[in-house]
Amino acid sequence: MPLPTGVYRADQVGSLLRPREILEAREKVAAGSLSQAELRQLEDKHIADVVRKQLQAGLRSITDGEFRRAYFHLDFLQHFDGVEVQGSLTSTNKSKGGWMPPRLVVTGKLGHSKPIQVDDFLFLEQQIAAARAESSSSISGPVTTKVAIPSPTMVHFRGGRDTIDRTAYPSLDEFFDDLARVYQEELQDLYDAGCRFVQLDDTNLAYLCDEKMRSDAESRHGSDGQALARQYADLINRAIAKRPRDMTVGIHLCRGNHRSQWFAQGGYEPVAEVLFKQLDVDVYFLEYDDARSGDFSPLRHLPDHKVVVLGVMSSKTGLLDQKDAMIQRLHEAAKYCPRGLDQLCLSHQCGFSSTMEGNELTDDQQWAKIRLEVEIAKAVWGGAQS
Repeated sequence: MPLPTGVYRADQVGSLLRPREILEAREKVAAGSLSQAELRQLEDKHIADVVRKQLQAGLRSITDGEFRRAYFHLDFLQHFDGVEVQGSLTSTNKSKGGWMPPRLVVTGKLGHSKPIQVDDFLFLEQQIAAARAESSSSISGPVTTKVAIPSPTMVHFRGGRDTIDRTAYPSLDEFFDDLARVYQEELQDLYDAGCRFVQLDDTNLAYLCDEKMRSDAESRHGSDGQALARQYADLINRAIAKRPRDMTVGIHLCRGNHRSQWFAQGGYEPVAEVLFKQLDVDVYFLEYDDARSGDFSPLRHLPDHKVVVLGVMSSKTGLLDQKDAMIQRLHEAAKYCPRGLDQLCLSHQCGFSSTMEGNELTDDQQWAKIRLEVEIAKAVWGGAQS
């Protein structure tokens, strides 16, 4: 079966290790010794470089590595009117060292007064065109300019009612209506700029697979886990409902990826029917790099017209995954899919740097892992990567 437009047998979630120069520049901005404009110039330089590296490694779904972000979600969400970061969360499993994610707060009516990702998308597209024009990094065939943004559920799950201003939103129904609307507006802006592939990064449906985190969420929201999963599927569906037919939308589920650490565990079974039968996305990017993600049996719910990018490789360690073991895992997963391997692609379970600190591996190790992924995909599916 043909893959959705913009999806490839060797695919990626999106974030890549930040260059040291960018991290140091961010420290200087915080200290007041470097301007935001100067930081952006450095980001531009390194994004141009990382685009070439992705193409040279054999990837066709190309991102900016999320080099302009400190967090995979906050940098985007803060650009909506009425959204701020205040303090830290107390409702998420703690990482090593006691680090807690920042707390997102809705302080007023949600608004989308200007495009958020359009300028970054246009710059990335320009760099891809420039890199492909260079004979040393040009590859034949389709290439996708990929935009990854946080799922709308990220505005609600971790804080709940207590982080949503009651004056602005006496009723959560109106809050969810506005949240869906601002996403619709951003997706339309991206489409008008030429974007045809958007990925929603969602930790929360995966967190509902963790017994403790599901229990905490039920207490926080006053709703059982299944009802919350259905509510989130409805929110996501409304957020993407007005996308044009030729815009592909995927969703990535993650159990946490901060400095090689995870926050949740548990197989997809608790949300599988909602995930595969209710969500109106075109492709699923699913974490499956170790036992925390459970077995492949939830894939039996996958409709025969949709695709899963299976994250059986790990971005959390510098060790190379075993090629034969990865191929075996793909074949095991295929047994549960209506159309077998035709409905699967390959990736790492998450990006390499969901937060700017990055996972605990070197840049060389990152690219070795990506090249191996492309090699495995060719071994499994042959030369046709789309």
